[in-house]
Amino acid sequence: MTVTVSPARPEDRARWSELFVGYAEFYEVGLTPADLDRAWSWIHDPARTTCCLLARAQDGTPVGLAHYRAEDSPMHGTRGFLDDLFVDPAHRGGGAVDALLGELRRIAAEQGWPSVRWRTAENNYRARAAYDRHAVRTAFLTYAMDTVR
Repeated sequence: MTVTVSPARPEDRARWSELFVGYAEFYEVGLTPADLDRAWSWIHDPARTTCCLLARAQDGTPVGLAHYRAEDSPMHGTRGFLDDLFVDPAHRGGGAVDALLGELRRIAAEQGWPSVRWRTAENNYRARAAYDRHAVRTAFLTYAMDTVR
């Protein structure tokens, strides 16, 4: 399959929503219409740093997404952070992940980011195999502190 990558466009909203819901379901997170509205608005708000790349099949249909942003690090300067990456299960193995990560690498270099970081679930073996082709696994663990009790 030939895959191209480009930023999300307004006319991509419906398909982007399907992909983002699929991503959230994998992580057992329910997204409300308000959640989708918020994320979509961030992607198109020039005052926000959240961006979205879409992997597209030959006919232009989005088959995968990558949400990323600039992340300031006092020790390392500004670098990239990949929040979400998802490919429609029917299109996995067709090069969408490689195309998305390749474009993200190009953008990061263009922006002067020394690196792009991301997290994934320990049991996300298929994605981890793809990530191992593009990046080095770090030794850092992730913690989450609830702010509402």
